[in-house]
Amino acid sequence: MAEIKEKLILHSCCGPCSTAVIERLADDYDITVFYYNPNITDRDEYEHRKAEEIRFIGEFSMNTGKSIGFIEGDYNPEDYYKAAKGYEQEKEGGLRCRECFRLRLSKTAEKARELGIDIFDTTLTVSPYKNYALISEIAEQIAEQNNLRYLGGNYKKKDGYKRSIELSKEYGLYRQHYCGCEFSKGTGSEE
Repeated sequence: MAEIKEKLILHSCCGPCSTAVIERLADDYDITVFYYNPNITDRDEYEHRKAEEIRFIGEFSMNTGKSIGFIEGDYNPEDYYKAAKGYEQEKEGGLRCRECFRLRLSKTAEKARELGIDIFDTTLTVSPYKNYALISEIAEQIAEQNNLRYLGGNYKKKDGYKRSIELSKEYGLYRQHYCGCEFSKGTGSEE
């Protein structure tokens, strides 16, 4: 009889960041990836990243025998622009990013509640360009407000980012060089 694992909804910013996180969590959790990224303001870029996420999940599931679910959130960049309003000139990593994290993590918690899943997490913390403490603070507040548990993995630890690069190469994934919003394009900060 198969072991019953706790269900986890995992917000994913992109396929490359999800690789090492999914690999790390797949033995212990029944994972559903929630792809919600209205911050990716170019539609073609959004679709390319989504397709890579779906391809990775399919290949990973087939290669490992570990079934990973996928759900796409609404793609509405206007939600992102509303959250970022007044912070357009902020440096990467500043208040604009804080509000973007809040938007995406709030929607993740909402989706978790909708699906009856008590635990959520995000792949954002695998990136050395993202502030783990800030993401965790926001996620913990959202978890408390929604009576959920934030798993809170700091996935850049134990060479998580390095592993995500290795897995991205292994799976031939497209790796972008900005978070996706028009304000970060050309800054060189990777997801």
